[in-house]
Amino acid sequence: MGTQNLFFHYLLGALAFLLACCAMEQAAVGELFSYKIEPLLFNWTHQVISEQFRYRVSLEGYADLPSWLRYKYSHEYHAGFLYGTPTERLAEKTVHLDIVALNKQNYETRILKLSIFVTQKMPSLNIIKMKIDNLNWVHLMDPGRVENLRNIFRKDLWPESENDLSLVFMESAVNMGGRLPLRPQQREGVVVHLGSSAQFSSRLKELQEEVRPLYKLTTCTYKRTSVQKVFENAGFKLDWCAFKTVGADISPEILFHNYGHKSHHDNFRRNDRWLGMARDEIPDRNYIDEFAFAFAIPGMIFAVLFGILSAALCFQHEKFEMASAYHPTTSTVQMVQCADNKTDQAVTTLRSLKDPNCLLDNVSMRSHSPNNSYYQTDSTSNTYLRPKPPPYKGGTLNRNGVDI
Repeated sequence: MGTQNLFFHYLLGALAFLLACCAMEQAAVGELFSYKIEPLLFNWTHQVISEQFRYRVSLEGYADLPSWLRYKYSHEYHAGFLYGTPTERLAEKTVHLDIVALNKQNYETRILKLSIFVTQKMPSLNIIKMKIDNLNWVHLMDPGRVENLRNIFRKDLWPESENDLSLVFMESAVNMGGRLPLRPQQREGVVVHLGSSAQFSSRLKELQEEVRPLYKLTTCTYKRTSVQKVFENAGFKLDWCAFKTVGADISPEILFHNYGHKSHHDNFRRNDRWLGMARDEIPDRNYIDEFAFAFAIPGMIFAVLFGILSAALCFQHEKFEMASAYHPTTSTVQMVQCADNKTDQAVTTLRSLKDPNCLLDNVSMRSHSPNNSYYQTDSTSNTYLRPKPPPYKGGTLNRNGVDI
C-alpha cells in the first residue's frame, strides 16, 4: 500500500512537470509583450541560497533570441523577464522559445517550451515618447504601474485614446544611450512609448508646444510643466526634454474604414529592414561658407579693436606734442659758476651742480671769502648756493626818528 502511494505521488509530480514544461502565451502586433520567468514555472518552490536559479532563453533550434525580443534578469525581483514588441510580419504566426533553467544548488537543469502566438492588431499611428527618471525597466513589468500610467492619459490628457491606448515600447535609459547614475541607489530611468490610433487631444498639443523649446537640451529634470503634478501624484517623474508626440494624427474612423484594403494597409506597414540612402540623396557640405563665417566674425572684431587702439594711441601722441609746444622742456642739469683757486688768477667756469668738484671749490671759495656772501643750506637734498642777505648795521635814532 505504501509503495502504491509513493508511485502515485511521483506520477502526479511528473504530470505537473509535463504540464509546466509547455506554456502558451499571446501577443499583439505593435504592443509590448512581457513574460516573467520564475522558479514556479519549473516546479521549484523554494530557494536555499541567494541567486539560486539561472535562466537562458533562445529561439527553438537556435542559440539566440529573435531581434524583437530581449531577456534580462532582475536581482531586485530574483526573476528573469522576457519582453519585446512583435512586428507586423509576425502577425498570425507562432514563435517557439526554449527556456533552460539551472538550479545552482544541485546543478539540476530543466527546460520549458514557450509558444507565443502573435495576433493581428491595428497599428498605433500616434505615439507618445517619454522618459521616466524615477523607475527602472523592471518596474514597468508590474501591470498595476502600467495601468496607472495609461490612466493618466486615458482619463486626463488623452481621453480619445481610451479604447486602444497601449504600451508599444519599453527599454532601459542606459541601453538607449543614457548614463548610469552617480549613486547606485538611484534609478537608471526607463524610456516608454504609448500608442493609439486616436487623434491627439488639444491638451496634448499644448503640452507639446510647451516642451518644444527644451529639445535643444540633453536632459532637464529641473523643468516643471503645467501637468507636473498629474504625473507626480501617480508616482512618475518625467524628463520633459524627452517628451514628444509623434504620429500621423489622422481620423481613426477613416483609418478603420480603409483598414481592410491592402493598398492602404501597406502604407502603414512597418518594415524592420534598414534602407540606406542613395549617394545623390546625401546633402553636400559647403565648406566655403563655413570658413567665411569662421574667419569673418573674428576678423571684424579684430579690425574694430585695432581701430580703437590706434585712435587712442594717435590721440595720446597728439596731446603729448601739443603739451611740448606750449611748455618746452628744460634740462634738469643746472650750471653754476665755480672758481678755480689753484692758480693765482681766478678763473670762473660753468659746472653742474651735481659735479662734486664744483661743490668742493665753492666751499673752499666761501671759506677764503672775507664777506662770506655765499652759503649752503643744511638740507642734503637742496644743493643750490644762495647769497646771504646784507649784514644789519645798527644805529641810533634821535628824537625826530632820524638815523644819526
